[in-house]
Amino acid sequence: MSTRKLVIAIDGPAASGKSTTAKLVAERLGYIHLDTGAMYRAITLKVLRAGISPGDADAIGRLARSTHVELRRTGGATHVLLDGEDVSAEIRTPEVTRAVSAVSSQRAVRSVMVREQRQMGEHGGIVLEGRDIGTVVFPDADVKFFLIAGIESRARRRARELRESGREADVALLKQEIRERDAQDSTREESPLKRAADAIELDTSELTIEEQVRIVLDTARRKLEEAGKG
Repeated sequence: MSTRKLVIAIDGPAASGKSTTAKLVAERLGYIHLDTGAMYRAITLKVLRAGISPGDADAIGRLARSTHVELRRTGGATHVLLDGEDVSAEIRTPEVTRAVSAVSSQRAVRSVMVREQRQMGEHGGIVLEGRDIGTVVFPDADVKFFLIAGIESRARRRARELRESGREADVALLKQEIRERDAQDSTREESPLKRAADAIELDTSELTIEEQVRIVLDTARRKLEEAGKG
């Protein structure tokens, strides 16, 4: 098998299973896991704290250019640092969830974040998850997956995540928010959510996490074997 390290892109809409799948795939391969959505959530949190409207492109652009977001793995978990502050819990609040699509659609924000993401993955050995990894950040990624799932399944997953963190969860409201987020992400002008032409589409509605992980790993290992024979 080749010693070359891959860039693996896992894209998809909210609650499609990207985060858990990407994290476990990275662990099994000994790769870095980069949750790009967490980076955009951190910027969004700073925007909200500053009292800036999620639609104020100029103000958000200035803020983004003076912001440092870092993902640091310690104690078996990935922590999100916003200007040195651990905001791993704060970025998962409903308030951030509702605003992140509008903030992340701003060109200045995406420009700053994409530059950081490319630097982190330039040497391979990384699994990136997001909405534009295979189309914008790493269009030449070695392995590309686009995860999808039904609204009902995704709402249940999101509700479970919220309850596990001690927050209330209304599945009907979550379904509405997911539909709205899908519409915003798919129609935005800057880096819209869409499947790369060469990405493998994987419907996770009826799959277990272990099944999802195995499918991605099998594809990655085949790619490494092919590279080793080349």
